[in-house]
Amino acid sequence: MISPEERLKVFQAENHITTKGPLSLVVQFTRMVRDKAFPLNPDDFQTSSKGQVAGLGGANLKKILKEHGITQQLSSEGGRTSRGSMGLMIKYVDFLNAWNAEEAVDFAIVEDFWAEQVREYFRNQPFVLTADTSKTIGANLDDLFEQAKKRQKQNAGTQYLGTVLQHLVAAKLCLILPEGSFEIHGASVADGPTDRNGDFVIGNTVIHCTTMPGALLIEKCKANLRAGCHPVIITIFERVHTALNLAEDAGLAGRVEVWDIQQFLSANIYEHSLFDESKRNSTLSGIIDRYNKIVLEAETDPSLRIEFEAR
Repeated sequence: MISPEERLKVFQAENHITTKGPLSLVVQFTRMVRDKAFPLNPDDFQTSSKGQVAGLGGANLKKILKEHGITQQLSSEGGRTSRGSMGLMIKYVDFLNAWNAEEAVDFAIVEDFWAEQVREYFRNQPFVLTADTSKTIGANLDDLFEQAKKRQKQNAGTQYLGTVLQHLVAAKLCLILPEGSFEIHGASVADGPTDRNGDFVIGNTVIHCTTMPGALLIEKCKANLRAGCHPVIITIFERVHTALNLAEDAGLAGRVEVWDIQQFLSANIYEHSLFDESKRNSTLSGIIDRYNKIVLEAETDPSLRIEFEAR
């Protein structure tokens, strides 16, 4: 007999339930009918005007998702005004009725399934970099990095922030150096297996990208120096002093460059736009375009993409 998950996956695929409107509906409708008697009648779930599905709303959706540990807002309207909601509701009723005719529907399993699809929806959403000219470039980048930190907390075992940082550095380097000047690898690829001395090797300069400078990184910097190379650490702003202190404690004070990613990118943007405010966003957009190309080629996770919004 087909499993509940398999049934639901088929229904999801056939009805394209992957965006926020359809997901909002099935999450709430599942909760709505779990104590109803079968067979379900779709007429019982329509507003008096027959124009909308009754009982849908943003507050209700938020409450249900919160019970599943999901705090992001999926839809402020809860799918109430989404085009196609009525048709999907009728199809869902037919699906549940047919399922119940074969065996009792376990609505706890059904609701858990749809909650996981909501999580998947959020996991696949790109990050958003809003180029707000009323703020500094660094402040705009901080907003982007906060998104990566938040997603990292919501998905244990992932390193979104470090991956975004590394590929933004690669994107900037691509724009200022001749093609083929250095190799680009996926962020999860360790230095050792690829015989690299760091994340990027350009001439005798070795660039290390990290959000958490530690003892292992300092050992790599020592190895770089022994090999006659110049190590550079690029990290997030709040970790700059950590990296400097670690270098000093290891006797490398004055021998390792430490830059924060915000200034590393900001300086480049100002330089390439010739300090012309009107050109700032186009320069930043160019870095993001290159970043997205790198993600497409080097990573398998589409949610690492960055959507650029200019204000």
